[in-house]
Amino acid sequence: MNNYQANNSSFSKKIPCWYLSNGRDNLPWRKNITPYRIWISEIMLQQTQVKTVIPFFDKFINKFPSLKSLSIASEDEILALWTGLGFYRRAKNIYKAKEIIKGEFNNKFPEKFEDLIKLPGIGRSTAGAIMSIAYRKPYPILDANVKRVISRYEKIDIGQKGIEKDLWSISESFTPNKSIFEYTQGIMDLGATICSIKSPECEICPINKSCKSAFSLLKETKKTKKVKPKKEIFFTLAHSKNSFLLFRKNENSFWESLWIPFDNDHADKNLIFKKNFSKKLKKIKHALSHVDLDITIEILNYERTFELQSDVEYQWIKRNQIHNYGLPKPIKTIIEEHV
Repeated sequence: MNNYQANNSSFSKKIPCWYLSNGRDNLPWRKNITPYRIWISEIMLQQTQVKTVIPFFDKFINKFPSLKSLSIASEDEILALWTGLGFYRRAKNIYKAKEIIKGEFNNKFPEKFEDLIKLPGIGRSTAGAIMSIAYRKPYPILDANVKRVISRYEKIDIGQKGIEKDLWSISESFTPNKSIFEYTQGIMDLGATICSIKSPECEICPINKSCKSAFSLLKETKKTKKVKPKKEIFFTLAHSKNSFLLFRKNENSFWESLWIPFDNDHADKNLIFKKNFSKKLKKIKHALSHVDLDITIEILNYERTFELQSDVEYQWIKRNQIHNYGLPKPIKTIIEEHV
């Protein structure tokens, strides 16, 4: 028997009860629940806050309300809906996963944990969330919120080497066979709203009597904020009256597979732009999760489009079609507002 099973009954019973009275049942993915909707929401919620995800989820579901509608979507269409959400590899994984579902599962969403975890972008926790919320099967999860609740409850330093395995073991032992839907949603909500990172509200936590860290968290010292590195980028954005010259970024880094202006550092060095009608410079700053970008864009205005001799994939994209392509947020903003 797991050493933590003594606490199982109290922990796993109180959280579902708390959820029924205090849970965030107004979140859009908690309405009309389907495995497809839970999958999209869980992928979007990876490394992203709920309040940021909500409008993107609504827009995505409005465009692709079902797996059937998503099955015919291009990668560009999916990336276009991701503009501004960041971590674009998640969108690429959705595209890859839906192609696998279409080819190997007859376009029906997998119902087994073993099949889900093999799909791109779906790890053990995401698969567990889909199984427990959409299919109501008792599978543990260990996202950031759950990890925080469990580690504080058992007073475990999550900075220890190899502690992930122990946390999974604890999560599994706490996962109930009954009320799994309410439990899974509840423990995620508890971590997001009560057992928060900076200001845990131990006095109203449903498990405060048995929590080994209760009330001692209020005096936690703030961690020193890491200074992110800076990166300078120099783009050349050519445009005619109605079209913009954009290049597919194939470099395995941020903005991979998105459409960007000509990157003077990484694109075809031999590409030569025609003599332009007029030009101007635009400087913008853009923060990513791991780096701050200082972007300089040389904007070239032409009377008409022209062909290029280049090995880099490119397109002249019409202004009214920009929303159908995956563009980085700052580039899309420049095109929509400043050019």
